[in-house]
Amino acid sequence: MKPGIKQICEITGFSPATVSNALNQKKGVNQKTADEIFRVAREIGYLGSEEITKIKLLIYKKNGLIIDDTPFFTLLINGIEQECREAGFEMAIGNVDARQPDYEEQARQMVSEPGTAIILLGTELEAEDLELYRNTVSPILLLDYWSFDMDFNAVMINNADSARMAVNYLFHKGHKQIGYLKGRFRILGFRQRQSGYHSALVENELEDKKEFCVELDTTMNGAYRDMLKYLEDTPSLPTAYFADNDMIALGAMKALQEKGYKIPEDVSLIGFDDLPFSEISTPGLTSLRVPKQEMGRMAVRKVIEMMKGDDGVRTKLQVCTAFVERNSVK
Repeated sequence: MKPGIKQICEITGFSPATVSNALNQKKGVNQKTADEIFRVAREIGYLGSEEITKIKLLIYKKNGLIIDDTPFFTLLINGIEQECREAGFEMAIGNVDARQPDYEEQARQMVSEPGTAIILLGTELEAEDLELYRNTVSPILLLDYWSFDMDFNAVMINNADSARMAVNYLFHKGHKQIGYLKGRFRILGFRQRQSGYHSALVENELEDKKEFCVELDTTMNGAYRDMLKYLEDTPSLPTAYFADNDMIALGAMKALQEKGYKIPEDVSLIGFDDLPFSEISTPGLTSLRVPKQEMGRMAVRKVIEMMKGDDGVRTKLQVCTAFVERNSVK
């Protein structure tokens, strides 16, 4: 006989209403109670018993400043779509926006759909935002985010090593003063890139000068405006900058050029992501290429593996970048 709510009630001692509310992630059930109900439901096979036919990409937005302003995610989604089709799964896309008053209810509904596995695009996630997704009925994978309590499987970019490689490249090109163009919205990926930047400075015995760190908006136009404002006071500039991503690097490049600085003769620049814009900018932007489509494919393959059974082992798959050398570095 198929396990049911009655059996969960008998084991846990909770009422059918409480069990039902917990499994449907409704408000009013405390976390400890919900955790126990989900534990028992998984143990007796109540959860995961329904055949999964659909993989849903759930796009989380904290403020949309990263997600909405770059073509990066179009290519990522394309990879997910291709792998789903080849593996015989329906693909769906859902959006949840933390700025909306009904966000929590939206999210609960999105992750409670029967017969669906979830890939949560967590680029804009912060640690406290994960609580809502801990007890999902369906298998759930984090994409472009990592939970430091290691409660989730994840596929993400090897940000720290990639940034370290970029700064080491600048050093070996002769640059001894290397600055950092820092995205104002500190997503996990940016924090990891900053860590790699600092590691490379230490490794090469370079001074970490605060005045060489410029905080900029994460949109291309915003980075351009912020960099213009910064340059108004004619600050002392390093010979090269590493930027958190291409959007920031390209916005800063435009501002530097308008202020009369030559790229790369006066200031060299390296971005991150290798967006299509980077190839056609003048000069072409040296960048770190993320295999966006393959990253999406990997996420689908991992979530299919999770469907076959939870062995309790959590994995973090890191996608390595490729260095793309163009003309923005002297």
